[in-house]
Amino acid sequence: MIEVVTFGCRLNAYESEAVKARAGEAGLDNAVIFNTCAVTAEAVRQSRQAIRRARRERPDAKIIVTGCAAQTEPQTYCDMSEVDAVLGNAEKLETRSYLDLSDAARVRVNDIMSVKETAAQFVDSFDGRARAFLEVQNGCDHRCTFCIIPYGRGNSRSVAMGAVVDEARRLTGKGFAEIVLTGVDLTSYGADLPGKPTLGQLVRKILKLVPGVRRLRISSIDSIEADDELMRAIAEEERLMPHFHLSAQSGDDMILKRMKRRHARADTVAFCDAVRRARPEASFGADLIAGFPTETEAMFENSLKLVDDAGLSFLHVFPFSPRSGTPAARMPQLDRALVKDRAARLRARGGAALAARLASLVGTAQTLLMEKDGMGRTPCFAPVRTDAAVGAAPLQTVRIAAATPTHLIADAA
Repeated sequence: MIEVVTFGCRLNAYESEAVKARAGEAGLDNAVIFNTCAVTAEAVRQSRQAIRRARRERPDAKIIVTGCAAQTEPQTYCDMSEVDAVLGNAEKLETRSYLDLSDAARVRVNDIMSVKETAAQFVDSFDGRARAFLEVQNGCDHRCTFCIIPYGRGNSRSVAMGAVVDEARRLTGKGFAEIVLTGVDLTSYGADLPGKPTLGQLVRKILKLVPGVRRLRISSIDSIEADDELMRAIAEEERLMPHFHLSAQSGDDMILKRMKRRHARADTVAFCDAVRRARPEASFGADLIAGFPTETEAMFENSLKLVDDAGLSFLHVFPFSPRSGTPAARMPQLDRALVKDRAARLRARGGAALAARLASLVGTAQTLLMEKDGMGRTPCFAPVRTDAAVGAAPLQTVRIAAATPTHLIADAA
């Protein structure tokens, strides 16, 4: 049995399916593969804890560690006696990596910056998932002061449009009603390809050439990089789901400058306003960092206010975590208790915004993508409890009868 334990982003979730397929092709059996995340020190700590637990529970299994944390700090995992092999982010997607797990080849982590292409990874199934992920881009050319991810993923590189369309067509043929486009810096898609196609052009191409795609969703985007064609697609393509998760990071202009972000606070608000004018039903999520070095209370208040000013309702809040080798780790740090307190306050503001958003949907009809029996997601990604079963149909229309602070409740059938 091959078990893959995933930490972190949707791209990692997608690649975990590819990892499982490649390991299976190599004939690997009785193995636990950890696909790690390097975004925070806490993510690394959790992966190490899970590895130790896995060794206690499966003493005879091969334990392999890969992913961003394995790429950026391979020695951390090499030093763990529980670990049999450490693979880099490029190596994990190669069948040959799982053929030789001898001590001589225990650590295989090459220079990720030397990787120039992202090949389409053909994945046939997504265990326990109703939607399919489709990787169209990897890596990042930006160097935000807090972020270690470019050193785990390499420079930005895109999958050719034709290969993306082919994979979308294949996934719909497998029965997936919803496809999620994923990448590290998704809105940089195409800059490295001939003709420099944009994310908006890719979205249009998929929806035009693959009519079987009933719902297309975009994962996290950098709103300042949203191209004109993407904005037109948002306005005109009903099959493009009206939920957009933004890499906002802060609501204060000075902090954004110190982060080396490419947008200002007003840009985030303007993007949400523009999308809402085109698609009034749209919802917005955002990544926000609390307690960035030098952040004053007034600066933090600007992040709190951004939740209301931009109409954000699905927050991913990160207490700032200094990552070794990044400029932000050398800046004056805030007290950890203060960082945690600000993260809690930001989550509370997000929780209130989500509750209000959910309450506004009571009485509406919503078409759900059924994730499992009794649970589905609306086009704007709100979770709904329902009596419906997955087997009936992947997409089911219900009437929303009530709302809790965390989910909606559909009328009984």
